[in-house]
Amino acid sequence: MSSVVSRRTSLAALFAAGALALSLTACSSDSSGSAASPTTTPSSAASSAAGSAASGAAMADQPFGAGCAAVPADGAGSFAGMAKDPVATAASNNPALSTLVTAVKQAGLVDTLNSAQNITVFAPTNDAFAKVPKDQLDALLADKAKLTKVLTYHVTPDRLTPASLPGDHKTLEGSNLTVTGSGEAFTVNGNSKVVCGNVQTSNATVYIVDTVLMPTS
Repeated sequence: MSSVVSRRTSLAALFAAGALALSLTACSSDSSGSAASPTTTPSSAASSAAGSAASGAAMADQPFGAGCAAVPADGAGSFAGMAKDPVATAASNNPALSTLVTAVKQAGLVDTLNSAQNITVFAPTNDAFAKVPKDQLDALLADKAKLTKVLTYHVTPDRLTPASLPGDHKTLEGSNLTVTGSGEAFTVNGNSKVVCGNVQTSNATVYIVDTVLMPTS
């Protein structure tokens, strides 16, 4: 009888030891799981943040604005084509800028613009020139000195990124123009909107605008 009791006592002790071991194993597993979670989560967050930053940087290098839809998808007048040529040549391949190109040729500024380095050009569209009354536009095109003054007012000697665009900028004409806005919405001198911005040529950054800029003096 005493041996039976002894055997039952031994079995009970073994079951208790096994239960304790299982309990400790489960606790250890839960503990390591919760410890690992904080170390992996920041890593995932960092990867996600890095991906977002890279995506944002890529977008910052691209042309923006509703007016960009008018730029040809391929060929010399496309964004890729314009990037290979100096600014006056690049503009001549863009049908939306044909009036500007005529004015630049009339003023004898083709070589000046093509040979300049790291400039910014605010390029009025054909529709922008159409806002100028015909008699005034004809008179402007016939007056080389005044035309040169107006056209050089559209050019700054610095290559402006979208981030550096807001503010006052001295032009080749000598006086300042003012850009307001942020993101993809910019206005020059309070009334000329950038319709397609951050267009690259081999020597310039171009912001296509919907109104001709006039110097105050």
